[in-house]
Amino acid sequence: MECQQTLNLDACTCTAAGCPRHGICCECLRNHLAHRQLPRCLFPADMDVPDRSFEAFAQLVNSGQA
Repeated sequence: MECQQTLNLDACTCTAAGCPRHGICCECLRNHLAHRQLPRCLFPADMDVPDRSFEAFAQLVNSGQA
């Protein structure tokens, strides 16, 4: 399967534009999961989320914010 990086960039909500994985979703996800984190695109677009840990995401879901 060919990477659709150009297409991915249109919908990417990540604020780390200089990241070498920007728009390469499979590499981004692999990197974040290795650090027990979720990528920015899984959080609400209008929310600043400095803590992207699994635990922080669970708290957002439990509070109805995600």
